[in-house]
Amino acid sequence: MAASTSLEQARTAYAERRWSDALDAFERAFDGPGSLSGDDLDRFATVAGLVGLDDRAIELCTLAHEAHLAVERPDRAARSATWISLLSITSGNPAQGMGWLARAKRLVEGLDEPGAVAGFALIPEGLAALYAGDPHRALELFGRAAEIGDRAGDPDVAAFGLLGSGQATIMAGDSPSGVRLLDEVMVSVTAGEVGPVPSGIVYCAVIGYCHLAFELRRAIEWTRALDRWCRDQPSLVAFSGQCHAHRAELFRLHGAWSDAMSTAKLAEERLLAGDFGAAFGAHYQQAEVLRLRGEFAEAEAQYLLAAESGWDPEPGLALLRLDEGRAALAQSLIRRSAEGADPATRCHMLPALVSIEVAAGDLAAATSAADELAAMERASGSVMLRAIAAFADGEVRLAGGDPAGAFARLRTAREAWVETGAPYEVARCRVLMARAWRELGEDEAAELEEGLAEAAFAELGAAVALAALSRERGAGRHGDGSLTGREVEVLRLVARGITNREIAAELHLSEKTVARHLSNIFTKIDVSSRAAATAYAFERGLV
Repeated sequence: MAASTSLEQARTAYAERRWSDALDAFERAFDGPGSLSGDDLDRFATVAGLVGLDDRAIELCTLAHEAHLAVERPDRAARSATWISLLSITSGNPAQGMGWLARAKRLVEGLDEPGAVAGFALIPEGLAALYAGDPHRALELFGRAAEIGDRAGDPDVAAFGLLGSGQATIMAGDSPSGVRLLDEVMVSVTAGEVGPVPSGIVYCAVIGYCHLAFELRRAIEWTRALDRWCRDQPSLVAFSGQCHAHRAELFRLHGAWSDAMSTAKLAEERLLAGDFGAAFGAHYQQAEVLRLRGEFAEAEAQYLLAAESGWDPEPGLALLRLDEGRAALAQSLIRRSAEGADPATRCHMLPALVSIEVAAGDLAAATSAADELAAMERASGSVMLRAIAAFADGEVRLAGGDPAGAFARLRTAREAWVETGAPYEVARCRVLMARAWRELGEDEAAELEEGLAEAAFAELGAAVALAALSRERGAGRHGDGSLTGREVEVLRLVARGITNREIAAELHLSEKTVARHLSNIFTKIDVSSRAAATAYAFERGLV
């Protein structure tokens, strides 16, 4: 009688999504194998997974599989086997996962009318293809799964198939079409048509891929929806770590760096074993804030923790090396990560690749990367990608000796970042716009832009950018009044006895631009040689 009462309580709590209560009641009702039906064991396994007991969930799925076989329900047994496959693959046990998938497929092949489970069994195979870098094969498998789910009237299978199709389409390089598929699957989730576990998986995956596709507006919208979904289920542990990691990224972008740090730390506290995506996000977002604040040792430690999830902590680690003044190492890291990456991931590497190649003096490589970004932006229509592509183009033009063209593109980037609500990126645009103004001989306009950038960096706590700007502004305030700030910087480096190529690398300029600056300096201070310019610099205390 007590077991029967507990089982009814468990079913009621499950229906009401009171997961902790359901877990307690199922534990009271469970008295070993054979004490619960296969369907109740499926529910028990779902609850265990939702409260963060992944090992227990797999154990219960195994018992459910056996219970379904015992009463000759091979379709349900195949479904349980497929869930075990998915849980195993996502928790870092792919061999075990593929073994259970083989069992599920064998059961499906023996069914006279396979129904929705035939589509469900395609999902782990599609994920394996996606993770292996074969989005076209994955798209074929996910498309078949979605079609079977629709035909069989199974919203969970249809949602998984549609989700995977969107992911594969984005990874194949067609972000606009992929995002439309993700919007479609979110309709079924927000309408409550999809079960709790598939809903959580869809929420987190869609948000992650919206970030990957630079669809910031959608990422914000779905992150808020996921936040509400998690809050409505207080005992939910699964997915909450990923929810916090996504929120931390948005906080960082919008300039709320303290909130980003605290939220990322909360994500770290809510991590589940095998939740590699949330683990990466939690550590990577902390690392990014620490890097921008100039806390390099702490940032490196967090990047290395992020790397333990299995993904390269890029472009952050490469940018850290650049901030440390190690441009060659930064160049090696970012090139290695960008080469061979899928189109969507490569797109995320390209902005850093442009900046690092400019710093390392390879303007041709920087130009190629900027052109690639421009092509992606034209196909996307994303405001955020427009800002990124325009900034990269402006950066390359400035390094290549085209300050007027650079200024126009940087202004476009600044306007798009203002629309996005990203104060750090707006300030970065202002710094380069100031450089362009100086090269055009407009020092007063440059001072205005630098002042606005300095105020923004100070408010954010962007110690690295603030120090770099302070050095740059200082260079413009000393020496002969006829020289621009950039010309003073070049003169100081000439006085150190280094070549034009070395000066170009130091100041992130092209050799052509350095030569033009040097020609202007010689004219303004009325000298004809580097030795005479060096003497001039020493006489006036510039070195």
